[in-house]
Amino acid sequence: MSDLEDDETPQLSAHALAALQEFYAEQKQQIDLGEDDKYNIGIIEENWQLSQFWYSQETALRLAQEAIAAVGEGGRVACVSAPSVYQKLRELCRENFTVYIFEYDKRFAMYGEEFIFYDYNNPLDLPERIAAHSFDIVIADPPYLSEECLRKTSETIKYLTRGKILLCTDSFARFPGWSAMAQSQPTATSASLVQVILLPQPPEQLGLQARAPHQEHKPAAELQEL
Repeated sequence: MSDLEDDETPQLSAHALAALQEFYAEQKQQIDLGEDDKYNIGIIEENWQLSQFWYSQETALRLAQEAIAAVGEGGRVACVSAPSVYQKLRELCRENFTVYIFEYDKRFAMYGEEFIFYDYNNPLDLPERIAAHSFDIVIADPPYLSEECLRKTSETIKYLTRGKILLCTDSFARFPGWSAMAQSQPTATSASLVQVILLPQPPEQLGLQARAPHQEHKPAAELQEL
């Protein structure tokens, strides 16, 4: 082969080569993962730029158990921005429940058809196969504490749920008609507490009916447990 032919051989840039190597590494990771491993919490690393802080095993287990108890065998569960709970549910129940993960991070597409790309900025931009009020319970953990994020996430919740909701939030704002179901321990990577709330039926304006400013906020110890 002549020097001219060598010069004409296509060469990848350093950036393109790095991206290709990353792709092959991810593919190899998915191949290497067995059925018993791919649902482990932390198998996909946290990305703090996406406000990702995985639950501890204990917190994820508590939430998964509450969801299972709420819907019963054969129930349909939607995990909105709560991948750790999805993973724990799938670890506990492989066939007895239908579980979907609604998540912005496309790395979770490794879970196949159970992964639904979700951007809270477009709360109702969902595939046609996801029908309204098709889930027995929705578990949601809005990625940001802003009112806008909670409001838009609530639109998704109202669309998906048949009635029951587990809302996990670092905000201690109280909403009329909401009963606190549990107060978990801090997560493994965050000092924030997770407030867990169950609604038999969603209020008219879910996430918008905040307490009046003059009302006194009850301490966490006084929250009613169902």
